[in-house]
Amino acid sequence: MPVIEYKCPNCGSGMTFHAETGTLSCPSCNTQKNIDEFPDPLKKQVFTDEDEVREYHCNSCGADIITEEHTSATNCSFCGSAVVLVDRLSGELAPAMVIPFSISKEQAQEAFRKWCRNGLLTPKGFMTADRIKSITGMYVPFWLYGLHNDIEVEAKAIKVRTYRRGDYEITETQHFDIYRKIHLNYNKVPIDASVKMNDELMDKLEPFPYQQLKDFKTPYLAGYVAEKYNFTAEELFPRAKQKIQKFIESYIASSVSGYTSVTYTNKKVDTSITQTDYVLLPVWMVHYDYNRSEYIFAMNGQTGKVVGKPPISKGKMAAWFGGISGASLLTMKIISWAMGGGFL
Repeated sequence: MPVIEYKCPNCGSGMTFHAETGTLSCPSCNTQKNIDEFPDPLKKQVFTDEDEVREYHCNSCGADIITEEHTSATNCSFCGSAVVLVDRLSGELAPAMVIPFSISKEQAQEAFRKWCRNGLLTPKGFMTADRIKSITGMYVPFWLYGLHNDIEVEAKAIKVRTYRRGDYEITETQHFDIYRKIHLNYNKVPIDASVKMNDELMDKLEPFPYQQLKDFKTPYLAGYVAEKYNFTAEELFPRAKQKIQKFIESYIASSVSGYTSVTYTNKKVDTSITQTDYVLLPVWMVHYDYNRSEYIFAMNGQTGKVVGKPPISKGKMAAWFGGISGASLLTMKIISWAMGGGFL
């Protein structure tokens, strides 16, 4: 099965996508080329999911390329050449768009170290950030949904007003029947489609700058790992609906504001798909070895946002809560003294 490699026109070394310049760059002679100068081989070849051949060979050294079945871009284990597995990016598996990396590996490492140093409750040994086991640039498959929602809401509401008239305090209660018919559209709702990725971790990486979406071209993948989707847009539709549910509830609540209380008697939400786009989004995956345990963190490859669960120092936690308790006790004593109770 053929693979795609990009060779430097000057020295013949393998070229990779350079996050800072947005070009294909040669690490040997520093030649940089605009990716538009390279024809996309995927447009000249057609593959289907029925292709059974799964043997790949590096064009540089001839070695067999061994990957997991859902990997679509990787590096040769023998010579390090960046390769793209064309059959895994064609036909129904072809992404529509991609957000390229804008943060280099060196920048990602420094940003992660800075993030570690800012941990208020993390152990001192973790904050040194000197146990990075690996950091991998990965294009994660996502489905971007356009969702249309037809909403009908029925509710009973009460508005209470209390006022005085002479010696009397009067409470006035008004009852209302409420009906709302709402149409809501949400665009570019992201759901990661890789079985390998932790859904909670990917959700916390948002938002991605969707204004940076570009038509997919294979040079963007050179030098990075890329995965193809494991789940179709139809299979992930329930999760997309669940993801927008809190925004729908918030909008409904805003449409019936101004009442003392609202009781919903009927709430119907009919969600339909208006558009789906298969895209690849940039993520730096960081594996950190600390105290004989491995911690996994993710960084948005465009914004630099870091997410993950670092270890917590029990000593720092105790000191932090002790400081809060001490401050609270001091405040209570000052209040007691001000009220004439004196210190205890």
